Amino acid sequence: MHPAPRCPFLLPFAPALGSPAVSSPEFPLPPASVHGPGKRTYVLDTNVLLHDPGALFVFDEHDLVLPITVLEEVDKFKRELNERGRAARTVSRQLDTFRAQGNLREGVPMPGGGMLRVELGDASDHGELFAGALDTADNTILRIAMRVKQAAGNRQLVVFVSRDTNMRIKAEVLGMHAEDFEHAHVELDEAYTGVIERDVDAEVVNDIYQRGFVADEGEGICPNQFVILKNATNPQQTAMARYDQRQKRLSLVARHKEGVWGIFARNREQLFALDLLLDDSVALVTLDGMAGTGKTLLAIACGLKLVADDKRYRRLVVARPVFPLGKDIGFLPGSLDEKLNPWMKPIFDSLDLLCGSEDNSGTGHERGNGGRGGQGGKPPVPNYQALLDQKIIEVEPLTYIRGRSLPRQYLVIDESQNLTPHEVKTVITRAGEGTKVVLTGDRYQIDNPYVDATSNGLSYVVERFRNSPMAGHVTLRKGERSQLAEAAAALL
Repeated sequence: MHPAPRCPFLLPFAPALGSPAVSSPEFPLPPASVHGPGKRTYVLDTNVLLHDPGALFVFDEHDLVLPITVLEEVDKFKRELNERGRAARTVSRQLDTFRAQGNLREGVPMPGGGMLRVELGDASDHGELFAGALDTADNTILRIAMRVKQAAGNRQLVVFVSRDTNMRIKAEVLGMHAEDFEHAHVELDEAYTGVIERDVDAEVVNDIYQRGFVADEGEGICPNQFVILKNATNPQQTAMARYDQRQKRLSLVARHKEGVWGIFARNREQLFALDLLLDDSVALVTLDGMAGTGKTLLAIACGLKLVADDKRYRRLVVARPVFPLGKDIGFLPGSLDEKLNPWMKPIFDSLDLLCGSEDNSGTGHERGNGGRGGQGGKPPVPNYQALLDQKIIEVEPLTYIRGRSLPRQYLVIDESQNLTPHEVKTVITRAGEGTKVVLTGDRYQIDNPYVDATSNGLSYVVERFRNSPMAGHVTLRKGERSQLAEAAAALL
């Protein structure tokens, strides 16, 4: 398709022209001079507002319509004590602010130049949408959207926006243009990997090995992007460098032959990840890759080195969203630590590997429970327990991070692909002065039903921060957990 005038966050549709406009007393049309040829009306589904409470402000000069049923659903969700409930309350406050500016039924002006109005419909909109259909809130929203479309006629294109695939399908069947909410979507075919290759002369490769850097204006290179320099005449001669935008040069990537807390890079992407994780000037690091590529292990290993060994940060905070794989097992008994232990087990497994599970007295290995054997029937204590007791490491769910301020801390957010863009913004804005934030995840393994590979928080951050000199990204490609794990990630 050709890029017609449109809202920059939504897919384009060509409006149908040539028929006279349809008007009615219930749906009076504004004068033709008000609407330019590219202006549209977007009817929003409830899930758009719950996915991104700021959705009302991203449609620029276009008009927005909220069916009254959307407000009913927002009111139902606002009592939930989770991120969805928080989003619903935010939307309610925004609409109350607009209410103070005018009548929402007639329409109030938006900052981008469009108008926002709430559409009531009539009694017939709350019955069946078509033969055999159930009387549901979704069908009521579609019926009101159809009335808006009929009232607009061909004067203005009306687009129904929903994150629900079935709602978009039904809208198209009913003759409406339907779109997903594309504000935070990233095209995976063009996803930023953080690594590029470049053919250069042999002198450039020799020079970077001798001096440790070569001057480069960085044309076509993002800040902190890794560049694999290949000798154009001898492709076997290569050098790995990272672009330093501040000094306008490519710097040779350190090899880290001594390892980090016993962890050694097994491929070049892991080496690139270590380079970013150990650099204090890079305040935000994102690591993406399939299962078994070592994302979480590398992030925690570097955090232990910077916190426990080098004292460059006050503590290592590791958090992850709580989303079950498959059917949820329900409420868990015990104290808060006992409830969280099953959810945080992947993090404890990494700590167990890094800290070792051998008893200080040489009594052997007790994998998963640590190394110090218990006395008097008590369970053995893991070797990393001392780090937890001294508050060098904090392991917690993301549920309690809102409102916190975290200065001079090394913050690792594991499984960040399960966060929405709004949630990941909330997390990163917790970072205080001198804090480093590391996001890890696999955008193809998502358990959150409200995001997908193109709209999750990890993909969103990678794309938005790719041109920032304070951020760096690496996509890890090769699985190192085991040959079986790598084959499963590739074939299944």
